[in-house]
Amino acid sequence: MESSTRILILGMDSSGRILQFDRNATAVLSLNADDLLGAHLDEVIPGAKEPLLEALRAGRERTAMLAVETQAGGTLDAVVTVHPMGGGVPDIAALAVVRVPVPLADRFVDPAVIRRALLDDALPRIGSTLDLEMLARGLMDVLVPHFCNSGALMLLESHIDADEAPAGPDGPQLRRMAIGFDDQDPAWDATFPTGESLVYPDGTPHVLCLESGEPILRSLGAEGAARLAAAWRRPPVAELLKGASMLLLPITSAAGVLGIFVCTRNAAHRPFDAYDVEIGMEFASRASIFIESARQYSRERATALTLQRSLLPTGLSAPSPVEVHHRYLPGSRLIEVGGDWYESIALPGARVALVVGDVAGHGVKAAVTMGRLRTAIHTLAGLELPPAEALERLDSLMRTLGEREPHFATCAYVVYDAVSGRCEVASAGHLPPLLAPPGAASEYLPVPPAPPLGVGGDGPIVSREFTVEDGTLLFLYTDGLVENRARDIDDGLARLQATFGPGAAARPLEDLCQAALDGIYDDQHRDDIAMLVARLARIPADRHASWELPAEPAAVRRARGLIRDRLARWGLDDMAHTTTLLASELVTNAIRHAGGRIGLRLVREGGLVCEVFDSSDGRPRIHHHDEEDEATESGRGLHVVGRLAQRWGVRRTKSGKVVWCEQELP
Repeated sequence: MESSTRILILGMDSSGRILQFDRNATAVLSLNADDLLGAHLDEVIPGAKEPLLEALRAGRERTAMLAVETQAGGTLDAVVTVHPMGGGVPDIAALAVVRVPVPLADRFVDPAVIRRALLDDALPRIGSTLDLEMLARGLMDVLVPHFCNSGALMLLESHIDADEAPAGPDGPQLRRMAIGFDDQDPAWDATFPTGESLVYPDGTPHVLCLESGEPILRSLGAEGAARLAAAWRRPPVAELLKGASMLLLPITSAAGVLGIFVCTRNAAHRPFDAYDVEIGMEFASRASIFIESARQYSRERATALTLQRSLLPTGLSAPSPVEVHHRYLPGSRLIEVGGDWYESIALPGARVALVVGDVAGHGVKAAVTMGRLRTAIHTLAGLELPPAEALERLDSLMRTLGEREPHFATCAYVVYDAVSGRCEVASAGHLPPLLAPPGAASEYLPVPPAPPLGVGGDGPIVSREFTVEDGTLLFLYTDGLVENRARDIDDGLARLQATFGPGAAARPLEDLCQAALDGIYDDQHRDDIAMLVARLARIPADRHASWELPAEPAAVRRARGLIRDRLARWGLDDMAHTTTLLASELVTNAIRHAGGRIGLRLVREGGLVCEVFDSSDGRPRIHHHDEEDEATESGRGLHVVGRLAQRWGVRRTKSGKVVWCEQELP
């Protein structure tokens, strides 16, 4: 590295006689100033005459590796470059630029070398990173070995963690972000572990530097090192810092003092002086800009990721025969927050809502909009609205939000019934779901198109219903998986369809998700990716039962008998009394208000669900009566249902509605 070398410059005439030289030449070479002036280059650097003559003859520079004797009697390997001079300086025919490595004992002698190493060579390159820990390690690699033998970067915890108090009862808390040392002694790591959080005792140089915001220079003899060891309660400090020169450099910004650089030189090297303090403060001043940028980025990134992770689902629910797996991949390391989301929400009666959506854009705004949509999805799923109607409600919400801040999103919504094996799917501007039946080729579902949420459209959103075979894979995804700036979306869709080719239905879902992402990780221009894959299957036939009843009073007694027989078969006799009472109220309500044929279904999945189907689309409600109307019976049955059942609800069907209630299984 150039900053670890010393450069000597010698001016010569055409015979090689030295006429000029810089001060580094007298400090390094074996001759003093009087002997060096007038000496021949070949005498000072044996073998240098040949490249000199070649350079003068060809009129171009020549370089050679030669040995140079130092004043200390040693020999250094030097790179000698001879530059012919075309004029300008009388009698100077050529310049010899000699680069020699800096001896270990002389590392901190030349201020120009120190300044170049600290401020010019590595610092601009290191400052390009926004990772605080990586930046800290890079800064210590500059300080050690170019400025000191050992050192540490300490930052205040309150500036790293927003939840940390500025100062505790014992004083401000510092975290050691990185350390550096050049003697390979493992005692440094053991005594000053990276990542340690500590409070320095009052009166120590570290506290004085933090409080004053000024550099602190201390010479530590044996007694000084021992005092620090005693104050810190770390005996190895006495030996490690014995006779050292210590310089503490404050790291300041508009937010105040962020921390300190701790720099030490051992007794074998020149101690710090006023010039070192000046160079060190300039280094700390420039480094503070990088540290402040990385600190703010780390805080903003942590806040954004916390928001994103709090908005994404922490767990997916589904009926027991339905296996669900998901993956989420941010757009890049710099943009880790976006608006893609996924949901799997178990519904009563062995049903599940599978949802994937994508809010346009990136960053916190998209994540906040995504969180609003997820909350609305959960509410709409709880109301058991059909997928098309749920998306229409979401579209209305997005248009309301867009009055203050325009946003739009795409969404695919699927409801699967694990009793009948029926799927209902609707889409708002989203890419078509992929269906992969067992042993057959996969296909994209031709879902009726609709504009994205928040854009609005002329007509209503339309859903599609179909029955799937057990073991069928349903794959929902966002556009980041199949398109980017360099790849056409048709190519991405074809690649995805090939991934879910024949035999895919038998593979583990984790393997399929990984296969779908192959080649995506290395894409530097990708969008966020959310995916949800479900292996659909019906619940066993012995865990549900369905009957059709006439709309007449005798149907109530028949319903009670059918339920008692089924519960006895399932070994749930203890639930018979309550369940028959609930079924009686629901069937009676259907006979009174709906008419026509009535369906009764009992499902044992998660809990015990009793469902009554009728042809009326009117939603039953519980009526609250005054004491004068106490004799009125309207709505009284639903009061009973609300008291006895764990929960109850209503959902619409194409032919009417379903009123259901659920109880916990013993």
